[in-house]
Amino acid sequence: MHSSSLVRALVVAMAAVFTAVACGTSSTGNAGSIKILAAWSGQEQASFFAVLKPWEDKTGIKVNYEYSRDLDALLTTRVGAGNPPDLAAAPSPTTLTNFAKQGKVIALDDKIDMTSLKANYSQSWIDLGTINGKLYETFSWVAVKGLIWYDPKNFQAKSYNVPNSWQSLMDLQSTIKGSGVTPWCVALESGSASGWPGSDWLKEIVLSQSGPSVYDGWVAGTQKWTSPEIKSAFTTWGQVLGANDSNVYGGKQFMLATNFGDGGTHMFDNPPKCYMHNQASFITTFFTSAVPSLQPVTDFNFFPLPDITAQYAGAHVVAGDSWAMFRDTSQARSLMNYLITADAQTIWVKRGGKISPNKQTALDAYPDPLTKESAQILVATKIAKYDATDQMPADMRAAAWKAVLDFVGDQSKLDSILKTLDGVQATAYK
Repeated sequence: MHSSSLVRALVVAMAAVFTAVACGTSSTGNAGSIKILAAWSGQEQASFFAVLKPWEDKTGIKVNYEYSRDLDALLTTRVGAGNPPDLAAAPSPTTLTNFAKQGKVIALDDKIDMTSLKANYSQSWIDLGTINGKLYETFSWVAVKGLIWYDPKNFQAKSYNVPNSWQSLMDLQSTIKGSGVTPWCVALESGSASGWPGSDWLKEIVLSQSGPSVYDGWVAGTQKWTSPEIKSAFTTWGQVLGANDSNVYGGKQFMLATNFGDGGTHMFDNPPKCYMHNQASFITTFFTSAVPSLQPVTDFNFFPLPDITAQYAGAHVVAGDSWAMFRDTSQARSLMNYLITADAQTIWVKRGGKISPNKQTALDAYPDPLTKESAQILVATKIAKYDATDQMPADMRAAAWKAVLDFVGDQSKLDSILKTLDGVQATAYK
């Protein structure tokens, strides 16, 4: 799931804001302070504070951390009032990108060590933070999408092989269906964000099938939803779902009514009600919450969604927390340079739940084999594109999620659904 949608789906609509001073510092009278605004709370906030502590101890700079459940709204208010934080970390780059285009964010090209950044980050990650040739955003912790989860014991019992091509995936789902079991579990309910898990399928298919140029145009609103490329993504996903959703456990009723965190757990029923589930790495916490005895690798594992078009092999949709500088201070420069290092990123990596985009982060730092494998996929990604709907205007994003639900409800209405999306696109980007 894209990070901003997960936040909106899991928390109440009203913003809850509090301020905390991160960790202890070794005070030096003139070290100064820095204000940070982010969306991390609970264990994530504790991990971020752990990242900050070595830097605070070394520099003596005091960090004033402010957290908001509705980061976009609070940041927009602060910037509009002329009272932005020094740095902000957003679970979606859209708001930060918009501020950059308005000249509200500081270009980083001469503020951070670009030589180090280029040496330790793939160009794709640098490109994601670049607008009109200037770097405005950096990434410290990220996630890779398009992971197909399965129970290895179920595969072994049926002598199923992990597919390494799109055709072999289609062959596998046919084999599973032929055995009398539905191949897939899909769950789309997520409150006001219902539909986003299906939109993740579409993003992955668009990128792998039609490539980065089409994907970028789709994000920017120049690639029509009725275009052959976007329509093909829907029809390809329709082949996964099957006629009348016959490839999915429980059909449309289950998909529309079941919360995204609960759908994949039916792989672990005895006998299994499905064999595969598409979701990002965070889903493992839902697996183990539902069935505490589950162990990674033994009871659940994943393979990346196979490539569709050879020309775009190695393409992945990614998500992550992006950083931007709103005030150019020596403290802000120092922290931004620290956060792009492997040393900083490794601290959170070891605590679990995050992947580092820095190629110097040791794979041994990851706390479990599956997170380590996710990191290997991410580092090897040849074409990385940020979550598409996260970057679309709010009206377009909401319409895209609704379109997913409408398509699942009746695949025969695809042309009408796409035409409606074109209409939203025509006004949402103005």
